Amino acid sequence: MSETFQAPKGTFDLLPPDSELWLHVREVMAAPLRAAGYGYIETPVFEETALFERGVGESTDVVTKEMYSFTTRGDDRVTLRPEGTAGVVRSVVQHRLYAGQLPVKLWYSGSFFRYERPQAGRYRHFSQVGAEALGVDDPALDAELVALGVRAFSDLGLSRVELLLNSLGDRTCRPVYRERLQEFLRGLELDADTRRRIEINPLRVLDDKRPEVQKQVADAPVVGDSLCDDCRAHYDAVGRHLTDLGVAWTEAPRLVRGLDYYTRTTFEFVHDGLGAQSAVGGGGRYDGLSEDVGGPPMPGVGWALGVDRTVLAMRAEEVALPPASRVDVFAVPLGAEARARLLVVVDELRRSGVRADLAFGDRGLKGAMKGADRSGARFALVLGDRDLETGQVQVKTLASGEQVSVPIADVVDVVKESLR
Repeated sequence: MSETFQAPKGTFDLLPPDSELWLHVREVMAAPLRAAGYGYIETPVFEETALFERGVGESTDVVTKEMYSFTTRGDDRVTLRPEGTAGVVRSVVQHRLYAGQLPVKLWYSGSFFRYERPQAGRYRHFSQVGAEALGVDDPALDAELVALGVRAFSDLGLSRVELLLNSLGDRTCRPVYRERLQEFLRGLELDADTRRRIEINPLRVLDDKRPEVQKQVADAPVVGDSLCDDCRAHYDAVGRHLTDLGVAWTEAPRLVRGLDYYTRTTFEFVHDGLGAQSAVGGGGRYDGLSEDVGGPPMPGVGWALGVDRTVLAMRAEEVALPPASRVDVFAVPLGAEARARLLVVVDELRRSGVRADLAFGDRGLKGAMKGADRSGARFALVLGDRDLETGQVQVKTLASGEQVSVPIADVVDVVKESLR
């Protein structure tokens, strides 16, 4: 017997009907963005490794421990994308989108890859919907983007998502905070790897999730005490705009996120029903990332929402999910001639905007009707030899069992009218 293959560790297959929920989440997350003028962008699933090393940060766990990197046959160093922002910024720079109308508003949806320790809500292959707005340094833009994320969760029926907000300062005032933080951290009893991280990027130490580290850094200085006047004004303005938009938020002075490109506004969406992996999304401003990847000065702000964790949050809240029906009409032919006739009817239904399917193969009436029930359809169209002789098709309402005869020539119009 040949070997039976399994999905790789830390991954899973999305299968019907559950896969309908993932599609639903992506569509609902994207809807507010499309309504706000964000255009869809799709970048390669792999990029040059240097893009993430320079953009995400060589000291981050993402780069040092979690990237799927390899060398191609042409000796190119490439990496499966661990996050979306760096690739979007690379694309904006490459295609000079910044030369047009600003801000450049883009959204994306796709797969991302990190070599994580698998657990609920933390997978090696995961799905995100993301949004980026580039070219304008305006706290109102930060607030708009955050509010669109809040609306996405609300539209999905979630009520226990909390917005955490902080500012990380900019390249003017952050060095002051960096020195204060380094001085504090050097006095702690930390392992050798963490001590090296202090010298490279001390903010990464604050992001360390180990309880023994978190306990020691509890009294570390916070970045808010070192903000320059401009960064403080920007942060305060974001808060005011969010309040004006009716968005509730919680100040989180120790929130740093896990990627090096963040500046100023930083935020996270968390849910209390997910245990340790409580973040369902997050983002912030990244005003220096364009220059880091070889582009011109170009401010930007963005977020990514985790589809997988959002599904877990919906289940934790027992959110009522949309019905998992795949079609509206299921056609049941009894015989080859009936199958040929219903194949045309089903095609006409589809072209008129009705979701329709057909029982293929010689399944018999009982087996075909089971297929109709499993499809979630509202109506079954049953056609046999006697129906062909009279030019009628039986339209059965599956929920009630009610059945009526309709001329085959009229069935498309009748079904469309019944579905309104």
